[in-house]
Amino acid sequence: MNKFTQEQLRFHPSNGKTIRADFNGGELSSDFGALMLRETMLHSGIISRLTDGIDDKRHQSYIDHTLQELIAQRVLQMACGYEDANDSNHLRKDPIFKLANGRNPLDDDNHLASAPTYTRLGQSMTKRDIYNMTKALADHFISSYEYPPLAIIIDLDHTPAITHGSQQMNLFNAKYQDYCYLPLMIFEGLSGKLITSILRPGKTPTGRENAAILQRLIKLIRTRWPKTHLLVRGDSHFAQPELMQVVQDDPHSDYVLGKGAGHKTALRPKAKELLDEARKALDVKTGLAKLNNMPEPERLRLYGETDYQAKSWKGLDTRIIYKAEVNQKGDNPRFIVTSMMEASPEEIYEDLYCPRGQDENFIKHLKSDLSGDRLSDQGFLANHLRMFYACAAYVLHYELRTKALKGTELEKAQPSTVITKLCKVAVKVVEYKDRIKLHLPRSCPIKGLLQHITEVFYSMPLPRPG
Repeated sequence: MNKFTQEQLRFHPSNGKTIRADFNGGELSSDFGALMLRETMLHSGIISRLTDGIDDKRHQSYIDHTLQELIAQRVLQMACGYEDANDSNHLRKDPIFKLANGRNPLDDDNHLASAPTYTRLGQSMTKRDIYNMTKALADHFISSYEYPPLAIIIDLDHTPAITHGSQQMNLFNAKYQDYCYLPLMIFEGLSGKLITSILRPGKTPTGRENAAILQRLIKLIRTRWPKTHLLVRGDSHFAQPELMQVVQDDPHSDYVLGKGAGHKTALRPKAKELLDEARKALDVKTGLAKLNNMPEPERLRLYGETDYQAKSWKGLDTRIIYKAEVNQKGDNPRFIVTSMMEASPEEIYEDLYCPRGQDENFIKHLKSDLSGDRLSDQGFLANHLRMFYACAAYVLHYELRTKALKGTELEKAQPSTVITKLCKVAVKVVEYKDRIKLHLPRSCPIKGLLQHITEVFYSMPLPRPG
């Protein structure tokens, strides 16, 4: 005869009373925020776009979960901070996640998908599916604007996704001194919206590869926005003649790209005169600060431009701009190449190129907060699908902040903060024949915020199907 041992948690006594805990509290969930993200998802359309890009070859008579349910479940889990498909083995029975995925929360015969289902889904991916989903992200970005914008900034950046096994197409990268993938992340620099992302092997991309990707993206944008000005921005490894030619061929596009100084006899001497001037000015300011017992200036910057044309830039209308910076430790010159001929060197460098650093924050949100670099599947296409889950979760968080959290304390919060403060709220689920009741803690510290968010979404009409 099997003996049943009740699971208990034991604690030290308090005020002379013993303390025990068990797991018999009823249908509870610790992720009430999944419903906030569900409301965002209903108004977004991102899940439908991604789903439409996949050719579902499963026999529909033998499946329990539609493709849209699978994508929605996995994206919601990642948006709530659950990074791995193995979490699905427990969350598939969670009443709030079931409710957020359109299922009755307390039925025992309609649980969500488990980890093996996602493994099979990843293994079924084809190159055409991945291409369609990449395009679906870009289509969603374009559709997020009601009218064509006057200008957008296309921020290009590669970021390492360190691998820890024998993943297909992972390579050793000398720059990062590790085996990795090197995905390309493309964001809109003014708003922080994700445009699209492309998983790549761990090697440095060629100019031909970068140019081909950008050319397809510009072609897609031009079908909807023929006159929007596009500013392509990236660091020095995008300063490739193939990519610059693609931008120059578009009449309403420009580029601002970092430019390595290269050989010591190439660009560095061209900044020498201005560096000498900056050094003298810094010495004068430092001397004045000492005389007046004031803090010494850390650095001094001057801006200039110079004539320079690499042999591979034949036919390109380029302009080299540089920052001549000196600080207390030495010289720090920086160069950029641009196709913009009107603005001053300082305006182009400070106002257009330097804000590119914000792109690093967008990537951090995607990788650190939403596990966009957790690519532990063995197959390359399966890992690409994993990255798309994180990308869709990023889109949901962005739209949640801009639609429902505007004007609140979380309006500019990063995803990890939203997950901690908004998603991780305990809730008890009670289901009746005609309604579902959700009981939140009486001492919930964000009552007002939750009421604000739900009223915003409830007052918004749902988009029509199709």
